[in-house]
Amino acid sequence: MSSFGESKKRILFFVEAMGGGVFTYIVDLANELGNKYDMYVAYAVRPQTPSDYKDYFDKRIHLIEVKNFTRSVNFSKDIKAFFEIRKIADEVKPDIIHLHSSKAGALGRWAFNGKKTPLFYTPHGYSFLMKNYSALKRFIYKVIETVSAKRLCITISCSEGEHQETLKLTKRAIYVDNGINMGELDNLLASIKAEEHPFTVFTLGRICYQKNPMLFNDIAKALPGIHFLWIGDGELREELTSPNIEITGWLDRKNALARSVSADVFLLTSLWEGLPISLLEAMYMKKPCVVNDVIGNHDVIHSGVNGYVCQNVCEFAKSIENIQNGKSSGLVETAYEGILNKYNTVAMAEKYSAIYEEAISSCEIRGGYYLTENILFFYDIYNTVERKAVA
Repeated sequence: MSSFGESKKRILFFVEAMGGGVFTYIVDLANELGNKYDMYVAYAVRPQTPSDYKDYFDKRIHLIEVKNFTRSVNFSKDIKAFFEIRKIADEVKPDIIHLHSSKAGALGRWAFNGKKTPLFYTPHGYSFLMKNYSALKRFIYKVIETVSAKRLCITISCSEGEHQETLKLTKRAIYVDNGINMGELDNLLASIKAEEHPFTVFTLGRICYQKNPMLFNDIAKALPGIHFLWIGDGELREELTSPNIEITGWLDRKNALARSVSADVFLLTSLWEGLPISLLEAMYMKKPCVVNDVIGNHDVIHSGVNGYVCQNVCEFAKSIENIQNGKSSGLVETAYEGILNKYNTVAMAEKYSAIYEEAISSCEIRGGYYLTENILFFYDIYNTVERKAVA
């Protein structure tokens, strides 16, 4: 890290949860922002991080591994990570610091004071809302988030539902909806053709507690004449016992998309979400979407408008049967338009860029200090103009 570009403003991301949807989010956002900023991503590798993860990033992106980031609470490692991220920031000298995920958010909000360098935090799903944790663990995470929220930092949630949870912790809060990389997806889909197949209901992701395979299995049992497909694998594979369920195991990106293209309905039974990439991609591929009624899902899908939001097995079964009977064409087109106009990486990066620029400008005008209130006021005005333009 001895030589840095001088012409562009520097944005430094700290990312602990470099896997799954967060990984895709960081790659797409960093690559898009790299057109305007000198981008640095300080990260930790997780088991689910792709082995060739560096190839996903534009060559202009500076990647810095944080050796002491860990997912769980580890006081020895956490103290080392605290000083490690401060050292990285001292070397990079960023104009903006953006913390991604709970661990980076907790450490970063105490490692940096947020006075001279604007500080932002995106939770990507609050740990205290994750139902697979014990009540004690969720309480501890809630306390950490509550205390850390007092620091000088603006929280940028990735969905409106997450934003509403943030407002319970701090008023220094805004949100920018997650989005997908339509260009990258188009390139992959161009070489894929749908194959002959029975009417198929599919989902994509890890077979884990959060994704609620138990509910997926119950829905499949309720519709024994329909083929169900789970693209992925995971520790709760044995929960999928219904004979009409096929499990593909882990597939690479292109093969996973190929199976998705040759399916008819996207089903998401998650117990919680941030703003799921798999759902947004299904909307873009014009697959009717049927989702569980939780934060993240119902922020995007509005029942009877662009898909179906369900609360029990009976509602799921009825919605899938409606789609099978040809009652979803209008919903699919509305969902697709939502991606084109709102839930894409270009729109997402434009909003982040506007926020960053206002923070940097405010900092320069005030001689190295900035006011979070200025950013919040600017964002309200920005959103008002955008809503009028869409209307």
